[in-house]
Amino acid sequence: MFDQQFVETIFLTFRLAFITTVILFFAGLPVAYFLAYKDFRFKPVVETVVSLPLVLPPTVLGFYLIVLLSPEGFLGGLIEKISGHSLLFTFEGLVLGSVVYSFPFMVHPLQSGFSSIPPSLIEASYTLGKSRIETLLKIILPNMKPSILTGIVLTFAHTIGEFGVVLMIGGSIPGETKVASIAIYEEVEALNYDRANLYALVLFLITAFILIVVYTVNRRFTRAQNL
Repeated sequence: MFDQQFVETIFLTFRLAFITTVILFFAGLPVAYFLAYKDFRFKPVVETVVSLPLVLPPTVLGFYLIVLLSPEGFLGGLIEKISGHSLLFTFEGLVLGSVVYSFPFMVHPLQSGFSSIPPSLIEASYTLGKSRIETLLKIILPNMKPSILTGIVLTFAHTIGEFGVVLMIGGSIPGETKVASIAIYEEVEALNYDRANLYALVLFLITAFILIVVYTVNRRFTRAQNL
């Protein structure tokens, strides 16, 4: 049942989700901070761009990523000149597509977390002589742990479940771009329902476990704050 191809596909899926989540956490923090605490004329435009992957069909996003990353595209042509190869149908291309597609799932929880911090708490930190960085690291982030955890889990889970975008820009290359969602689709098309069920069951059990951990941690954090 758990042959080399199955293990390889599952490992690739979670590797993609892990790398995407790490990149988006560090990329999403400054964006969420900026959107939460800054008010400027074109803020609705920036928020719209951040939120577009939530409402755009994956095929639309996948199509524009193909155009962007193709050797004829600006970014794709530049990358090919520098690295000597295209990002299309590569694991690196999947990472880039996943970062774009899952971006709002990290930014929105973090933005809500930043907005939930009382301004008086931040002002008190500044009054005590703490810098913006010290206030962020020692005051703000420790008090928005549930939002951070939510953003991490939503991003990780959403990346695991990606289908349209990863299929369009990555295809189905075993060991390189064939993730579990693609494998399930192919097994169903081939009428291999037992195999498809095995992929689906593993993903279901792992994601359910992650959610249980999140809800448990958030509940304990909420109780600790209320004490």
